[in-house]
Amino acid sequence: MNLSAYQLHQIQLKYPLLLIIGSKGFLSCAYVSSEICDKTGEVQAVVVGVKNYEDMLTAKVIRVSKAASELGVEVGITGAKALNYFLYIIN
Repeated sequence: MNLSAYQLHQIQLKYPLLLIIGSKGFLSCAYVSSEICDKTGEVQAVVVGVKNYEDMLTAKVIRVSKAASELGVEVGITGAKALNYFLYIIN
């Protein structure tokens, strides 16, 4: 998957904090709180056990914010599929 349309952010901690950000939402590792995203209305999907962007694409989404759910993002899809929702809405 080509990630050139997304903003990529990595903060090196014991395990990396990873974000892939699209115009409508973002895919994150579990360091980012879904509860806070719900409070702020952010569109977020969360994957775990990832060490790089490639891992994020193949990992299954374990949690989504309320706003992401309203766009149709579901737990169990791959990170790559979730990212498609974050550039445009899939019908």
